[in-house]
Amino acid sequence: MKTSLIRHDWTQQEVEELYRRPLLALIMEAAALHRQFHKPGQMQMCTLLSIKTGGCPEDCAYCAQSVHYQTNIQVHRLLDVEAVVEAARQAKAQGASRFCMGAAWREVRSNRDFERILRMVREVRALGLEVCATLGMLTVEQAQALKEAGLTAYNHNLDTSEAYYNRIITTRTYQDRLRTLDSARQAGLTLCSGGILGMGESEADRIAFLHTLATMEPHPESVPINALVPIAGTPLGDREPPSVWEMVRAIAVARILMPQSMIRLAAGRERLSPVEQALCFIAGANSIFLGEKLLTAPNAPPSEDLALFEILGIEPMPAFSQFS
Repeated sequence: MKTSLIRHDWTQQEVEELYRRPLLALIMEAAALHRQFHKPGQMQMCTLLSIKTGGCPEDCAYCAQSVHYQTNIQVHRLLDVEAVVEAARQAKAQGASRFCMGAAWREVRSNRDFERILRMVREVRALGLEVCATLGMLTVEQAQALKEAGLTAYNHNLDTSEAYYNRIITTRTYQDRLRTLDSARQAGLTLCSGGILGMGESEADRIAFLHTLATMEPHPESVPINALVPIAGTPLGDREPPSVWEMVRAIAVARILMPQSMIRLAAGRERLSPVEQALCFIAGANSIFLGEKLLTAPNAPPSEDLALFEILGIEPMPAFSQFS
């Protein structure tokens, strides 16, 4: 691997020039870098489970779990440890190497619920899976406790650019997001941080968001690129999701800016045809979510995934191979 290709000093202008290149040339460069830094045909398979659903005090305009909006989700309290471990076993049997747990909290509180989360992490890790969690804001001490329990990665998406952020969320700031990522990094956790396309942001916002990620040192080990899944009852419920060309462009740029990172084709994948998904993989995406749900949003059916992987010759990436 040519580590000299890994940069953290990208300028905004450089990212803009990269983003505006002809799409075919962009895909070809991204694909070449992908082959240099990753094994072609190998895909990181992740599963995401909502371990506490709904009742969140945040006002994220895309989210069905906010108390600010009337949506059709079923609210439930924190799941029992045994139920989560069983879900992790099933995920592993289906080929997942990373198990992600999401709780609709504004922030982590050091209470009995957090102790239960730590038990979940320990027991899922004991299955031989990488473990990721997304629990809202947290302190360095809480991140250290998660790390000691066996957590592999912490997810906290930037969502969009700093300039556009308060058009989407007003109950926390962009700096809150960055502080949470810093807390996780200080504790020795790897980072999972990406964004959502199709929320009304401009191309300049997408460029700025990618620039923020690309100038982190080190880069987030996982970068989810999500397409908005419009949910009735939310402020963005009537938005038109981004086109496959917008998704491919963002994925290719992310791959070039962050060659070593796992670039995850995340929410909105169920809208894409098999050919469109394959194009995203060619452009540099090498991580997906398995299962019929991503928290509360729909995901591609497992049977369709298996058929596509067979056609493309895709094999699951073993757990922890990213770190070996």
